[in-house]
Amino acid sequence: MKVSDYILHRLREWEVEQVFAYAGDGINGLLAAWGRAGNQPKFVQARHEEMAAFQAVGYAKFSGKVGVCAATSGPGAIHLLNGLYDAKLDHVPVVALVGQTNRSAMGGSYQQEVDLHSLFKDVASDFCETATVPEQLPNLIDRAIRTAYARRSVTAVIIPADVQELDYTPPKHAFKMVPSSIGTGRYAPVPADADVERAAEVLNAGERVAVLVGQGARGARAEVERLADVLGAGVAKALLGKDVLPDDLPYVTGAIGLLGTRPSYELMRECDTLLMIGSSFPYTQFMPELDQARAVQIDIDPHMIGLRYPFEVNLVGDARETLQRLLPRLHRKESRTWREKVEKDVVRWWEVMQRRAAVDADPVNPEYVVHALDGRLPEDAIITADSGSAANWYARHLRLRGRMRGSLSGTLATMGPGVPYAIGAKFAHPDRPVIALVGDGAMQMNGMMELVTAAKYQHEWSDRRLVVAVLNNGDLNQVTWEMRAMSGAPQFEESQALPDLPYADIARSIGLDGTRVEKPKQVEQAWDRALAADGPFVIDFRTDPAVPPIPPHAELDQIEAAAAAVLRGDSDTASVLKQGIKAKVQEFLPGTRHRQGRPGAGPDDSAGR
Repeated sequence: MKVSDYILHRLREWEVEQVFAYAGDGINGLLAAWGRAGNQPKFVQARHEEMAAFQAVGYAKFSGKVGVCAATSGPGAIHLLNGLYDAKLDHVPVVALVGQTNRSAMGGSYQQEVDLHSLFKDVASDFCETATVPEQLPNLIDRAIRTAYARRSVTAVIIPADVQELDYTPPKHAFKMVPSSIGTGRYAPVPADADVERAAEVLNAGERVAVLVGQGARGARAEVERLADVLGAGVAKALLGKDVLPDDLPYVTGAIGLLGTRPSYELMRECDTLLMIGSSFPYTQFMPELDQARAVQIDIDPHMIGLRYPFEVNLVGDARETLQRLLPRLHRKESRTWREKVEKDVVRWWEVMQRRAAVDADPVNPEYVVHALDGRLPEDAIITADSGSAANWYARHLRLRGRMRGSLSGTLATMGPGVPYAIGAKFAHPDRPVIALVGDGAMQMNGMMELVTAAKYQHEWSDRRLVVAVLNNGDLNQVTWEMRAMSGAPQFEESQALPDLPYADIARSIGLDGTRVEKPKQVEQAWDRALAADGPFVIDFRTDPAVPPIPPHAELDQIEAAAAAVLRGDSDTASVLKQGIKAKVQEFLPGTRHRQGRPGAGPDDSAGR
């Protein structure tokens, strides 16, 4: 048994089922070992090392297991970095196996020699080691996987090409040898009883309780629902926690922040008590004023506790176990006035979303595209979204319910993971349909070639449905609107305009299926066809770049500011504000540009709003 054989053997012992990778001579020893091992664990061939890393992240996010990727030395290792940083910033367990030049060439400015320790020292800061002798194994593999799980982070094992070819010899029962073992053990840290009691006192004293949940609360759905009922609270969700609670619960206000909803904005603006569970939501300006609310945080990571807000009580512990200790100490709030207000805000929000989706556009309103998907989502669907304006519509228009899962690049907010995430999700759950919402910028950057990967592996999935919806507006839309909103700059064509590619035709050229949608009446039919397909399907939605991906609560705040300026007699301010919001106000007025026959259409649907 060679070192390369043993590495794959150890991965199998850790129940690693596939490694997302791309070949190169720096890992030739591993590739040969894969041949001898009958392709176990499975070598999943991406089209690019960055895509392999993204696929490992998507697999880890949707499976709860460690994602493993592999790449050659030099350029291959460098290409992994963006996907690995996506994992690091979203706290996802991923292990990178990376080749290196022969030990005899190190330090000799040899071909493809890169200082991999320096390259990976930040992204894999919790564990990054090089195998120089066979006896370092199995410890290096074990610690890389165990650390990735324990720290929810990225780890890396660097394996020089000549070491891969050495005969494997295990560590001996001797000085300076490090034997190792399989497994992590299950544990759930909990805070001290005194801290839990203090947290209960704060929450019991509040009259208007707001809860903000992130991905760290995913295993505590039942406990969060019970807590919200006892406290009469509204619950907002950080973007990575979108699938933590069902959106059809009447008190769930949806996403918060730049891509968030008006009810979440108002929940934070009007609460007197805040409980944050399993989230490192970064935008303090969308949380209560710093002297407005008493606050409690629950997080499993002591390094992430106390961030973002002046919390009165910080509870370090597993969300589920901590809430189970907290719930018996909470007193049921008899008044439901706050809860009723939250629920009314949520009802109104979905009415507004329906009207926004119904607004005419040229040629198709992207909000209508995603809104039309909402009611068609299979009950076990997995949804991925790319960064850009697609993330806005994912955050606001899709109501995840029941077993549905969804994710995107939350903290790094990198372009390009939508399609490779979806492929990783298919390997995590080959029996479930997966839908990727991507912009044309992300599709041109990364997504198109990963259609080849989907075509290559589709026959291994028991449910072959993988729908890639391209919001094709010929524009790097999110940045265009950010330039307008933040810099007051018009669109700079040279940087923002994109070629109009025939995405559905490209899909068909490689054996997949697809269709192009250029009229609103084609939208629903396209979704139905894609969700009924027996294989990957690309929908090329030709959407309007003039529909702005800006927070609706910001628009309504502008309207309020304009009204206040008029009442003050401040005509200059009022004039400027009114000019800036005139077009947006039209969307909410009776008898304007609502398309007949679309959801919410009709001359009087917004009367009184």
